[in-house]
Amino acid sequence: MPLDRSLDRPLALTQGDPAGIGPDIALAAWLSRQKNELPAFLFLGDPAVLKARAELIGLDVPLREANTDNALSVFENALPVLPIPAGTEVAVGEPHVATARGTISAIETAVSLCFAGKVAGVVTNPIAKSILYQAGFGFPGHTEFLADLAEKATGKKALPVMMLAGPKLRAIPVTIHIPIKDVPAALTTDLIAETCRITHHDLKTRFGIAQPRLAVAGLNPHAGEDGAIGKEDQDIIHPAIFKLRAEGIHVFGPLPADTMFHEEARARYDVAICMYHDQALIPAKALGFDTSVNVTLGLPFIRTSPDHGTAFGIAGQGIARETSLVEAIKLAGELASKAAA
Repeated sequence: MPLDRSLDRPLALTQGDPAGIGPDIALAAWLSRQKNELPAFLFLGDPAVLKARAELIGLDVPLREANTDNALSVFENALPVLPIPAGTEVAVGEPHVATARGTISAIETAVSLCFAGKVAGVVTNPIAKSILYQAGFGFPGHTEFLADLAEKATGKKALPVMMLAGPKLRAIPVTIHIPIKDVPAALTTDLIAETCRITHHDLKTRFGIAQPRLAVAGLNPHAGEDGAIGKEDQDIIHPAIFKLRAEGIHVFGPLPADTMFHEEARARYDVAICMYHDQALIPAKALGFDTSVNVTLGLPFIRTSPDHGTAFGIAGQGIARETSLVEAIKLAGELASKAAA
C-alpha cells in the first residue's frame, strides 16, 4: 500500500536522550509506517546509535543518511537520518552529560528547519533534563526552550502552552515545571487569561473546533470553598474567567478538580485548564497513557511529543511501546495538513 504523501515536506523527529527509549520507539514507529499511515519523518540524531539499538533489540530497519530534500523519497524504503553526533559512545540506559550537546543540537536544528520551511513540524523524543542541566542547559524543559528558540527566530515573545491531548481528555497546566510550593505565587489572573486565549485560538485555528469550551480547575480543594480553603480561586482565577467571558470565550469555573475528570464531566468541555503540572498530567495520563500526545500551543510552528519520559530502565530491551510517539507523529501530520489547506 502506498504511503500517505499528503505533506510536501517531512516532519523532523529529534532523537531525545540517546541512552533512553527515543531510538527504540523511533525505529518501531518507522516499521509501523504503513499500518499506521504515518507521514514521512526525518530522524535527527546519530545513525550509529540507531544502528546499534536496532541490532540490540532485533529490529530490521534500513537506515539512510538524508536531508530535507530527499527524506520523502527515502522514507518508504529506509529510515532517513540527518546525522547529528551523540558526542560520545552511548551506553543503553546510562545517560551521560557528553551527549547533552547533541541532544540540544537536534532540537535547535529541527526548529531551524521549521522556520526555513524545510519541515512541516517538529516531533521531539524525550529528554533527560537533569543531564542537560549538568551541561548548562538554562531552561526548565523542552517547552520553555522551544519558546526561546521561537523568540530568537521571530523577535516576538512566545508564551508556550503545554497541552496533553488524548482521545478522552485534553488538559493544560497553566504553570508547568516549577515546584508545587511555588505555584500559588506564580499564578496570576493575566497568566491564566493569556493561557486560555492561546488555547482558544489554537483549538479554533489548528484543531478546527469552532467554539472551544474551556473548563478551568480551581487551585485549592473544592475550588476554595468560597474562600474557606484558600483565597486564590476567588482572587485570581475568578477574575480571569470574567475577563475571558467578556471577550466572547466560552469558559467556566473554577471547578473542583476532583469532580471534573469523570466521563460525564468531560463531555461538557473540550479542554481542561489546570493550575499546575500534575493536576493536568495525572488525569491525562491515567485516561490515555499510551495514546496521549504532548502538544505545544502558542508557538509559530507545530510541535508534538510522546507523553512519557526517557524510560532508561527499559531502553534497549525491545519492550518500549511506540504508541504515544506514533500518535504524536500522526497528530503533527494532521495539524500540518490543516495548516497547508
